[in-house]
Amino acid sequence: MRKTPINPSGTGWAQGCAVDQAERLVFIAGQVPQGKDGVIPSDITEQCRLAWANVVHQLDTAGLKLENLVNVRVYLTDRQYIPEMIAVRNEVLGMRAEPAFTVVLAELYDARWCIEIETVAAA
Repeated sequence: MRKTPINPSGTGWAQGCAVDQAERLVFIAGQVPQGKDGVIPSDITEQCRLAWANVVHQLDTAGLKLENLVNVRVYLTDRQYIPEMIAVRNEVLGMRAEPAFTVVLAELYDARWCIEIETVAAA
């Protein structure tokens, strides 16, 4: 598989991602900040970390890595959480993975959730 970030504006976040010669696509449903034990952190930074940990778990289960991500859609309940979300995104992804990235403000299924992360990966 060959992945090429598309970023004509030089924003630092890919505006698109071209994928050539992929054999498999994996669509990961929205991962929320809730652990297997049902615990939901109250802190937004910890919610972001847990949601990303859940994404990583799904990727691992599919035999993939963060580098396989080609699209990420983050749902936030409030725009005030954007700085924390960006900090954790950079902590998790750095610049080694450049998927197309979208942030959407939305009301989520559980009112305690501040973030949900939906992804597409290619291999």
